[in-house]
Amino acid sequence: MDHIAWMAWTPPTAIFFAAIALMLGTMTVLAIRYPEAERIGILRIPTTRGDRLFLSLITAAVIHLLWIGFIGSDPIATLPIGEEGFEISNLWFATLISLVAAVGIFRTV
Repeated sequence: MDHIAWMAWTPPTAIFFAAIALMLGTMTVLAIRYPEAERIGILRIPTTRGDRLFLSLITAAVIHLLWIGFIGSDPIATLPIGEEGFEISNLWFATLISLVAAVGIFRTV
């Protein structure tokens, strides 16, 4: 494991990379089972599922950066897991907002 020691492998980091891998796998399966057809939404440009996923990821990044910039990432609770406990960050609220935005993007764009 020394070859990946440069990365700060924390549970949130692992969850992030697992979620990205799961999204890409899901999009691949959907593209194979249900071929994509471009559609025109509120942006008035043709978009595919991949385009909408990209817009959702960029939106999530902007939401999280704005959240950190204006609100911060202070812990809101500590769960009694392990010796030191497991802190729950208020960034989870930004993640929930990002998920709602992603649903909106996939339905309207």
